Amino acid sequence: MNAAFDDWMKTVQAGSENDLSGFLPASDVIPAKLHDAMRYALLGGGKRVRPLLVYAAGALFGADAATLSRAAAAVEMIHAYSLVHDDMPCMDDDELRRGKPTVHVAYDEATALLVGDALQSQAFMVLSEATAVPPARVLAMVRLLATASGSAGMCGGQAIDLDSVGISLTLEQLEQMHQLKTGALLRASVVLGALAGKDLTEDELNGLNVYARAIGLAFQVVDDVLDATADSATLGKTAGKDAADNKPTYVSILGLEPSRALAEKLRLDAHAALAPFGEKALRLRELADLIVQRKA
Repeated sequence: MNAAFDDWMKTVQAGSENDLSGFLPASDVIPAKLHDAMRYALLGGGKRVRPLLVYAAGALFGADAATLSRAAAAVEMIHAYSLVHDDMPCMDDDELRRGKPTVHVAYDEATALLVGDALQSQAFMVLSEATAVPPARVLAMVRLLATASGSAGMCGGQAIDLDSVGISLTLEQLEQMHQLKTGALLRASVVLGALAGKDLTEDELNGLNVYARAIGLAFQVVDDVLDATADSATLGKTAGKDAADNKPTYVSILGLEPSRALAEKLRLDAHAALAPFGEKALRLRELADLIVQRKA
């Protein structure tokens, strides 16, 4: 990665961390344990890929900074809530996330459940209070995030994932699962950032959707490769868990090298989708590269 992109990324990550902290209740506000656990789950870790996508897409259309801040925080809160619930014993049952004990381990299962619930509500409260764009567009943004989070998006993908343990999936079925589980929220990040700038034309939305679809799948393909090849210290979560849990992955279906080749193809597809946007899409192109070429 070049120095300019690295500086931009660090600036967005640091700004997002500060914004997220400001959008959460303080740890000493009643109920203190819940608020402390919410902050534990959300702050001080993570690549912040979704906020980066929000800001990169916002750069296409000169989006309002305050609206981008709220959109980035909202989508990251939804992502963090999903991780808290995903790690619980009734789901993936993991004890390590972002290099530290998962919320149900650091606190308890009931608190972890409530943390997820509360972060989800907080996300929509934060997004709904965006005042620099027309109310109709704020409503469209809220609806977009809700759809991406629910049974037609992330939660639906999680349900398919849980039902797929120990059974064989076709490549098409695996892709469908991950377009919902991972891809829907990544697409929402891109479109939310763009909507912070303007109402989108059909061509603009289609281009962003093609880009988001490519990076959404690429993100999961690379996750599967890393799960099979990296160690827990590098990943910040338990390595090899998909294989241990007998979950279908791109690596288990395609093999390691074909999975890497697929990720590279998807990176090029993402670049091609951005061609009509010209140089304003530079950060989105660089993020596609980051998603495919990351090591953790």
